[in-house]
Amino acid sequence: MAEETKPVESVRQFRRFALAVCVIGVLVQLGLTAYYLGMGHKAQPHHVPVGLVSSAAKRPAVIGLLDRNDHFKVTDYASADDLIVAIKRRDVYGGVDVTGSRPHLYVASAAGVPAASLLRSTYTAVVQQQTAATLAELAGEDEDMTVARAQELNTPPDITDVVPLPTDDVNGVSLGFLTQALALGGTIASMGLGRLIPRTRRSWRRGIAHVSILAVYAVGSAAVVLWSMTWFGVGTTADRGEMLAIFSLISLAITASTAGAVALLGPAGALVGVMYFTLGTVISGASILPEFLPALGRIVGEHLPTGAGVQAVRDNLYFPAADINRHLLTLGLYAGIGALIVLITNMLPNRRNSTSEVDLELVERLEGSERREPVPL
Repeated sequence: MAEETKPVESVRQFRRFALAVCVIGVLVQLGLTAYYLGMGHKAQPHHVPVGLVSSAAKRPAVIGLLDRNDHFKVTDYASADDLIVAIKRRDVYGGVDVTGSRPHLYVASAAGVPAASLLRSTYTAVVQQQTAATLAELAGEDEDMTVARAQELNTPPDITDVVPLPTDDVNGVSLGFLTQALALGGTIASMGLGRLIPRTRRSWRRGIAHVSILAVYAVGSAAVVLWSMTWFGVGTTADRGEMLAIFSLISLAITASTAGAVALLGPAGALVGVMYFTLGTVISGASILPEFLPALGRIVGEHLPTGAGVQAVRDNLYFPAADINRHLLTLGLYAGIGALIVLITNMLPNRRNSTSEVDLELVERLEGSERREPVPL
């Protein structure tokens, strides 16, 4: 009778396990679908920074157009040269100069295709509206139009791409792919080391070895990414040393913070790395610019290593005059705090005997010295 009940119980356990796996899979899929669609299904611009060069008389009308729906955040500049400098520093995504007879738009496709497209479409629509108003005014006055005037009205609006994307990255999606590769590789490396390192005795030496391996992996993964970029002509004009350092810091920030979470929480800490890959890359600003994300996604994204890494790489590649210290500080904090946690947890008391390996080593040395002392007769 007992032999008959064992297969039945095994079947029940299998069914319960299969049901639990299916339920968890469906819930994870539901959560990720809601998250992805919530972040990107209808990306709307919010306070996109742009520049304006205008006379006092024209400024109110232009500001009225740009402030509509809170799509833009306008900064005034004295001249077109000042506007171009601000674009190259990535203070603004672009801007318009309306001091001449015809307005002139300046964009930077390398700063983000969505922002450049938004500026182009808005600018073109405004110019078309002005042209239509001029034609209606001439028609109402029943005046003849000269050939020169007609050619002027039909001339396409002036647009200058101050910092264009390279021909090998026309869509600007390379940064997103590179970030995903770093996040996924770093997560796998952290999980593997998390299983390998505990096989050795806990000690400060083990902590240093763990951190050293993470650092070596970071440099190696950065070199691989940098090398693979050259296959497709991406970043060929960038400073190779600076790019290697930035990619290494991104990789170390991901791996060290994940390793620190594993050291504190156990295997569940690896979910931090999974979060970087599944959630962080979406709000990193690589494919969806921060100003096109919901407020929460924008704030969280720029404070994750994936978001800080994307901005640092983009600025270093295309905007050498931009200040990336804030992004490097964010990456450095993730890397430093994660490495510190790994070191400290390896020096804390052993869970089995509540004694740290440092103390054990000291005790062993003392006991050894006592054994070597001559026994009095």
